[in-house]
Amino acid sequence: MIGDMISLESLDFSHNKFFGAIPSSMSNLTFLSHLNLSNNNFSGPIPRDCPDDDSHDPHGGDYEDEAGENDKSDEIWFYFVISLGFVTGFWGVIGVLYLKKNWRHDSFGYMDEVAERIYVVVVLKVAKLKNRLQ
Repeated sequence: MIGDMISLESLDFSHNKFFGAIPSSMSNLTFLSHLNLSNNNFSGPIPRDCPDDDSHDPHGGDYEDEAGENDKSDEIWFYFVISLGFVTGFWGVIGVLYLKKNWRHDSFGYMDEVAERIYVVVVLKVAKLKNRLQ
């Protein structure tokens, strides 16, 4: 009888302790856009083809958006922009350190100083721990 409600747009049967097969008449709910059957004990398949389901996609996962454009071009642009940003940032830092000798010496000198401070702190903590354990 649930299939008689053909104008139904949303259905939430979650947390109801229902069990058994999902009625095949649910495939008549052509306007249904949200279906939540979680935390029940239903068995069997959902009698409805879902547009985001790869097993029903004849194109193998190449979806088109509402304007009909292919998502692959968006994915290519995304990776292109990420790569361009990485290259720009990387060479912006490395190029400056390569060209400015005094900046290079200052930055590596600072890194050496920080590494030495960390080393001293670790050695002192280990020595205190050894003294406590003895």
